[in-house]
Amino acid sequence: MPPRIPGPQGLRGLTLCLRPAPTPAFQPLVQTANLSRKEKIRKMKQDPYAWAQAQQRKAASVSRRKELEAQRDAGWGSPIHGIPTPFVESFDTAGQAPLSTPLVDKHGNPLEEPHPLPTTPQLRNYLLSEEEVEKAIEQARNLTKPLTDPTGLTGDPVKEAEELEIHEAKHKKAVLAIQRIADLANGNAKDRKHANIRRCIETFGRHNTDLSLENPQPPLSRGVVPQPQVPRAGPDTGSSEVQIAILTAKIRALAHALDSQRGNKDKVNKRNLRKLCHKRQRLLRYMEKKERGSGRWQHMLETLGLSPATWKEQISF
Repeated sequence: MPPRIPGPQGLRGLTLCLRPAPTPAFQPLVQTANLSRKEKIRKMKQDPYAWAQAQQRKAASVSRRKELEAQRDAGWGSPIHGIPTPFVESFDTAGQAPLSTPLVDKHGNPLEEPHPLPTTPQLRNYLLSEEEVEKAIEQARNLTKPLTDPTGLTGDPVKEAEELEIHEAKHKKAVLAIQRIADLANGNAKDRKHANIRRCIETFGRHNTDLSLENPQPPLSRGVVPQPQVPRAGPDTGSSEVQIAILTAKIRALAHALDSQRGNKDKVNKRNLRKLCHKRQRLLRYMEKKERGSGRWQHMLETLGLSPATWKEQISF
């Protein structure tokens, strides 16, 4: 070691070293490591007020995060049902019931109040309408009505009155029978499916929505001239929104059938349900790319209750 020379108080660190001075290192300075989290917490705990404020900010952040997650989960919906709306709930009765069927507990007590549903009472079974049924009833009445002599010279007025009275009684029974046969409430699942398809065409067909919605088409890019629309010759059955609505009606009917007591054993229909959901997902992604921001897109999502879970990410159940 080099010899040390005693000196004043400020010169005690002075050393005599005969070695040459080292060359300066041309390397960047390395920043020293910050305090660890454990050390920060230890120093913060030394100040109780600062520690309480930190805990309060953390609790508020955690509470807000949970609130946002719950809101996002509620808006995400189910990949099968989305977020059911009154129009989708009316698929169960093909638009014939004015009120919904509330859920009940194991004792049969209702868990909620029934709410009104959109109805289409003009639809009848066997692809008939109310107007067609009334016209057929009137035509049958005229065809089966007994002939009478308007002059009263050759016929018996008493007998003719009795025949007319018997005819009216039989006609009332026939009308009651026809109304029961044509009532959708007495139909099967296939009849309700056909009725729901007609409802979807009338609700989402562009032959109606182009006239009822304010902005049916998506916004055009700058400089693009809008082209005149050719009027449709008949009902619209091939648009994406119509096909999505029809698939939604089929998915709801099949999902309710699988929710029954023996539905867990029906492997074939579980696969069919996944195929329908994936087909609807492809149509929704296509329509989002083509019609996002249009009145058709918003009208379809609000009416059918289609949430992001029905077309975003992977569908697996």
